Amino acid sequence: MNSLLKFRKPLSSSFISSSWQRFSSTLNYVFKEKKEATSFIHSTAIVHSNAVIGQGVSVGPFCTIGSSAKLGNGCRLHPSSHIFGNTELGNHCILMTGAVVGDDIPGRTVIGCNNIIGHHAVVGIKCQDMKYKLGDECFLHIGDNNEIREFTSIHRSSKSCDRTVIGDNNLIMGSCHIAHDCKIGNNNIFANTTLLAGHVIVEDYVHTGGATVVHQFCHIGSFSFLGGGSVVSQDVPKYMMVSGDRAELRGLNLEGLRRCGFQVTEIKSLRTAYRKIFMPRETNSMGFDERLSEVEHNEDLGSVPATMEPFLKALPESLRQLQLFELCIL
Repeated sequence: MNSLLKFRKPLSSSFISSSWQRFSSTLNYVFKEKKEATSFIHSTAIVHSNAVIGQGVSVGPFCTIGSSAKLGNGCRLHPSSHIFGNTELGNHCILMTGAVVGDDIPGRTVIGCNNIIGHHAVVGIKCQDMKYKLGDECFLHIGDNNEIREFTSIHRSSKSCDRTVIGDNNLIMGSCHIAHDCKIGNNNIFANTTLLAGHVIVEDYVHTGGATVVHQFCHIGSFSFLGGGSVVSQDVPKYMMVSGDRAELRGLNLEGLRRCGFQVTEIKSLRTAYRKIFMPRETNSMGFDERLSEVEHNEDLGSVPATMEPFLKALPESLRQLQLFELCIL
């Protein structure tokens, strides 16, 4: 036993010694890399000499970077990802395998910092609009901290005087489509295969179920929820939950409001306003505008800012005029 221990002791000590050397060399490499912040470009990648590459950029095998591309510090291009045209990436963006960003057409694609472009996603290419004329400038602006998942397509604007815009902190799941001239706010969640046609406006904290389709020029209000498989062909007011083909009101997005930190008093007031406007008890009730006016002048509801300002005054004009939604029971 003693001889065995004597044999093991130098073996374990040599193992620890070699492990520590490897660990030390790894630390030295990491610190050196951070200090120098040098970029790595794989030998099989094609990078144009005029491209602007920031510090600490990693470009994997078989990638392509065009002549007008600008990459911020710390960007990572996984194998077979490509950047074309007048395209600018902010710091610490990641392109997964097969992702394509930008297009060799007039205009510009600008992407902010800390964005992830998923596998085989296509972002910032020519729109699918017959009104687009070859040679016209078109634009796409994306903010910070967005996750754009696999096989998603996001198109530039259809004309030089407009642009497609996506804000910050959005999760856009796999196989979604955001068409030309859309305006997307912040903190939205689009489930798989959500399809937005051209000129759609989505405000903040909107959540869509899977396979949701939104008609062109629709306006989706903040904190609303679009049920899975819905076909939305009309504006959706703030705080609402809609679903169906064609989508109809199903009540307030109560769970979404709670998750976003709305107080109990605010939710109570919103429910009261909703019932008075969309669920009149009397058979021969007042018209929509009259019911809306009654709620607007209600002192109890008027004391809650979340009810009066965003909900009542921001109801879509089309809803005021045409009463597009059916009356539904909560």
